[in-house]
Amino acid sequence: MSQNIKDIMSVRDIKITDLSANPAPLGLMGFGMTTVLLNIHNAGFYPMNAMILSMGFFYGGLAQVIAGIMEWKKGNTFGTTAFTSYGLFWLSLVGLVLLPKAGDNFTGFATESFPFAAYLFMWGLFTLYMFIGTLKATRALQVVFLTLTILFFLLAAGNYLGSTEILTIAGYEGIFTGLSAIYAAMGQVLNEMYGKKMIPL
Repeated sequence: MSQNIKDIMSVRDIKITDLSANPAPLGLMGFGMTTVLLNIHNAGFYPMNAMILSMGFFYGGLAQVIAGIMEWKKGNTFGTTAFTSYGLFWLSLVGLVLLPKAGDNFTGFATESFPFAAYLFMWGLFTLYMFIGTLKATRALQVVFLTLTILFFLLAAGNYLGSTEILTIAGYEGIFTGLSAIYAAMGQVLNEMYGKKMIPL
């Protein structure tokens, strides 16, 4: 056997191990914490403020986009689609709030209730088909995406009908959604750190 053939065979036997960190907890925490804080507002406990918008821009938005790019490098199509999309959702939501306040050139761009309801409804449809994908994943992830689907449709209905009651219900449901994402994130982190199932997923 020639040296070239031996070299080729030895190259074929090399196995590459992915030692990069799991980005899912970062994405889930960015989503979960921001969702809880926004929906405490939706439930009526405090008005829209810079804390919510900053969380939406930096942690809910940028951190999830970063997590999505990391999932892409790991070859995870679902994680890439989910985290990148929801990161851009938060960035777009911040834009919807801030753009009409950006000066005289944008004052006519405020989003009325019907188009905002359409925006939320489309995100509900997206989340519904992503939920179908979680049927191949953990129960914890299924809970996150199912409750998020319900949240988007409740928010869409509340804005379409102009119902403060539905929006308040959505706020409480959204707090649960965010907490379920935090639970899933911390479960992955603690289970990995301790090398055993500390938190069932």
